[in-house]
Amino acid sequence: MILALLAATVVLSAASPPDAVALARGVQAFYEKTKDLETSFVQTYTYAAFGRSQTSRGTLRVKKPGKLRWDYDAPAAKTIVVNGSRLVQFEPEANQAYVDDHFDASAMSAAVTFLLGRGSLEKEFDLATGGEGKLVLTPKKPDARVEQVVLTVGEGGEVKVTRVVDGSGNVNEIAFQKLRRNVGLKDELFVLELPKDVHLVKTPGE
Repeated sequence: MILALLAATVVLSAASPPDAVALARGVQAFYEKTKDLETSFVQTYTYAAFGRSQTSRGTLRVKKPGKLRWDYDAPAAKTIVVNGSRLVQFEPEANQAYVDDHFDASAMSAAVTFLLGRGSLEKEFDLATGGEGKLVLTPKKPDARVEQVVLTVGEGGEVKVTRVVDGSGNVNEIAFQKLRRNVGLKDELFVLELPKDVHLVKTPGE
């Protein structure tokens, strides 16, 4: 689920139509000029195998370089923080956490890293349009995490909705609302202190 969420980060492709290229460059330019941002979000994750969906709500904060924080309010409290090479997921109701001190943020798709002003949509994806303001991204190289991404782009280049379909057909759609950028977020927001008695969850094989 973490990878699916992170997978919801420009050389011209000759096969890309000009309007798709313009949209992609507008997105890159918007986030390259963004030092930090804060936005509420509504996430709908649809599980293809079970034919059911789960809707979550919360707040996303981003700060350069390499800082992301997702605070989920519903259906249950959860916080996911990426700060450089450290990833922490904390679930307060269960008092459990997953910590990765060697998280390879560079492996995240440009479908996520554009938020940090990094990655290249044109390098990593074939570009097309899918209606007014919709940028359709298909990975140039096979990637089980991302089969297709659709970005709904505002007039200023801001992304209003991301829709990521993975190789199994699961759909992760996130709608952003009330986006504020360059608000001066503090570094301390991206340092998550865990309770001393927290239960640390290990990945399989550890």
